[in-house]
Amino acid sequence: MRDAKVYNMKRALPRMSWHPHNLYNLWRRSFGALEKITNRVEYKETLNWRRWTAKTLLRAYHGDYINEKIFKRWYLPENLPDVRPPEATSLSATSELNKWALKDEAAEKAERLAEEEKKKGLAPVGSLMFSEVERRIDVIIFRACFAHSVYDARRMVIHGSVLLNGKKHTNPNTRLAPGDMVTVDPKAIRFLQPRSEPTVEDVEEVEEVAETEGKSTEESASDDAAESERSAETESASESEEELEKSTRRKRSQANRKPSHLLPGHDLTPFHLPPYASPFLFIPAYLEPSFSTCSVVYVRHPTARPGYSEIPTPWDADGEVVRLAWEWYSKRRMRIRSKSQLARMPENRQEA
Repeated sequence: MRDAKVYNMKRALPRMSWHPHNLYNLWRRSFGALEKITNRVEYKETLNWRRWTAKTLLRAYHGDYINEKIFKRWYLPENLPDVRPPEATSLSATSELNKWALKDEAAEKAERLAEEEKKKGLAPVGSLMFSEVERRIDVIIFRACFAHSVYDARRMVIHGSVLLNGKKHTNPNTRLAPGDMVTVDPKAIRFLQPRSEPTVEDVEEVEEVAETEGKSTEESASDDAAESERSAETESASESEEELEKSTRRKRSQANRKPSHLLPGHDLTPFHLPPYASPFLFIPAYLEPSFSTCSVVYVRHPTARPGYSEIPTPWDADGEVVRLAWEWYSKRRMRIRSKSQLARMPENRQEA
């Protein structure tokens, strides 16, 4: 399997998954022992090594199953956004020129605008390097919370459990266009499967255990010498028997009770998410999911504005890891696409 050792504890690379091992690796990279290695303060390594490490961390989360050559040729944007801060803004230059020309009011206005732009900051456009990866149908299924991981989403698509605009689709490499609707078979979604309720056999086993425990408590109480202690133990045994009877009745009622989605008049689709999915449980703004129909609409392409990036990532969208990865790909990206390469291009519905 291609995803056999993706949650390796030694490498501790964050993946696009809700697996508890992945959550532990993410904690180690963010707040644990590997935080100093990820966000270095003193740089003893070369610049090229730091760029390669940042690229590895980003690619482990964004499309780690995509070959590196294919990623650089087809999934990097044609115009890679510039994440480097400008050396000198035009507003500061105009303010200095106005001061030299003795135009105090114009200089003050230019300085005020320059301060506002500095506070506002640049948009975290470095994360838009992976906007083409976010358009993939398997990534969209994972972002819409229909799968535990992107690997499960790929298997759903390959096994024919996904419809694209009402038609069966088995190519997980497809990049969607705005307005496309993806529908997932509810039988293939693990979140929709009812939780295992206690059966009648389990309840009978609990009753047998309760009877044996009650008998043992009675025998131990009869063996005691003091009558006062014996009476106290019998009272405690009766209380424990009552508690066991209550628990067995509760479990029997749960076993006989139907799941909530089978009750009449219940229109909502029940989702039984794992408790460790809460750090990843959010829907990006460019998706419109419908959990009652198990479908999601790709509304538009992801964007970024100052202080906010729509592409989910475990790293800071305007941080050093993204900047170093951008520097790596800006010098090593592939721009030549021959006719034979164009014939092998992954399906892109935007160009169709």
